This record gives sequence, C-alpha cells and structure tokens, in this order.
Amino acid sequence: MATEYHRGELAVQDRAELSRQAAFSLGGIGGTIPPVAAAFLAEQPLIVVGGTDADGRTWATQLTGPPGFLRVPDPETLLIDARPLPEDPLAALLAGPAQVGMIAIEPASRRRMRINGRAAPTGTGLRVDLDQVISNCPKYIQKRGHRFPDLAGASPRPRKAVRGTALDGRQQDAIRAADTFFVATADEQGNTDASHRGGNPGFLRVLSPTLLRWPDYVGNAMFLTLGNLELRPEAGLLVPGWETGTALHLSGTARTIWDADEIARVPGAQRLVEFSVRDVLEIPDALPLRWSSPDYSRFNPPVA
Repeated sequence: MATEYHRGELAVQDRAELSRQAAFSLGGIGGTIPPVAAAFLAEQPLIVVGGTDADGRTWATQLTGPPGFLRVPDPETLLIDARPLPEDPLAALLAGPAQVGMIAIEPASRRRMRINGRAAPTGTGLRVDLDQVISNCPKYIQKRGHRFPDLAGASPRPRKAVRGTALDGRQQDAIRAADTFFVATADEQGNTDASHRGGNPGFLRVLSPTLLRWPDYVGNAMFLTLGNLELRPEAGLLVPGWETGTALHLSGTARTIWDADEIARVPGAQRLVEFSVRDVLEIPDALPLRWSSPDYSRFNPPVA
C-alpha cells in the first residue's frame, strides 16, 4: 500500500487526465511520520477513523482526547489513548486487529494529515502500525476553534443512539446545513482511507432519504477516495455536529458520476459522487468537544 498507487487510483487519474499531476503528488505519500508531523499530532484533540465491520459495512467515526492523546513513539507507530463508545459503529471492529484509515484535522489552522495502517487494541487505547502517511493541502477546511466544556459536577446525560435505514427529516436538515463531512473507503484488500470533504452549506445535497450527492472539487489528483470506490463501492460518512457533539454516521455505497452535463450544473465540480444510504446511526453527545462557528474557506465554490 505504502508509496504506490493501486490500479483503481491509476484508473481514475487516467480518466480525469491528471496522471502527470498525480505522479508529482505521489511525493506526498510516505510510510513514516516525520518529526514535524509528530508534533502536529501531539497537539490535536481529535482524529477521524475509518474501517469496515464484520458485515462488510464501511463506517467513519471520531476519537477525541486532550492534546497528547495522539503519540508517536517511533516514526512507524501511532498510539491513540482513546477507544470508541460502546454505541459506536466501529466499537466491535476496534476491539481487535483492524485495518484503518485516519485523518487528523486542525480546523483552527486549516491543517490536516492522513494516516493509514493496522490497528490493535492496547488497554484503553489503540496502537497503529503505519502503512501510509499523507500530507494534504488546506483547501475547503472551515476555520474553527474548539473547547472542552467544563462538566465538573454535571449529571451524566443519557445517550440514546438512533438507528435506521433512511434519513429522517431532522437528519436531512443537518446534512443540508453541513459544511464538512468525512468519508471512509477501502480497496479490495481492505486497505482503508479516511478523507475530509468541505464546502459551503448545501454542497452536500439530499436527493432523497436514501440518496446524497456531493461535488468533487479540484484537489491533489491522488484520487485515493475515488480510486477505492473504483474497486469497492462501500463507503462510510461521518457528519459531525460541531456545536452539539452529535455524530451522524452513514454507511452505504458510492459511485462517481462523470457525465459532463450533470457536472456542469454544479459550480466548481470536476466530478460528482452519489452515495446510497444503507444504514444510519446517530449518537447524541458522542463527543465532549465543542467548536465555534465557521470561518468558511476562501476556496469553497458557491453553491447553486
């Protein structure tokens, strides 16, 4: 997996006529964490994790902790001092060895990095042996500050997960208002990737209670997500509730739309991705983190 593109990524790069740019971008994929990246991870309170459960469903989730909960004891290893909630869609998977894709994101500085590898539980946390370390540009990240609310003396709030096979009206409204989501995919061998998608509210469209669509904007031409979808359509979405701590998890299948007429109707789109919802899991108060209102990225295309 490490520093070569697989056949799905190469096929998408070729179809997009961006193979030369992709070859240049390959230099941003490595197998170890450099010191500057280790320092970045040590400052983060959140990491997004993608994986595929025992039923073949791909999900994306998020783990949090105070700065320092992500540690790099050596350049080929990441330690995460956190495990998923019992209600989390990846709780069972991460209780044992698993292939995972991860992305650490710092909205306040619009920085991010992707880390893919093999996870194993270690007490109350995870150890990840790394296969890929990927540097990404800051495009389409909305700037936000974060805080951990002071909950000392507060009574624990009951947490009741909502499950379904289609989006209800409230969940559809949350998606229409979203400016950020995360998507997890995997190739045929299970090598997993987690990626960020951002734009102005409305860029993630609800076509029906079981069908979403979003534009694929100009990027680094690696096509790690679309390349995986070329080989395996299963995907998982995480729509974070930045101000509430709610996590909306979706699992289903996705496909890339190349039709020029359809693409031309969406400002800034180079391609479109259509996601068919199969499973919905909404977890209120999933995270202790709270985030400020966004300062939208200047790179976000307008939404029609």
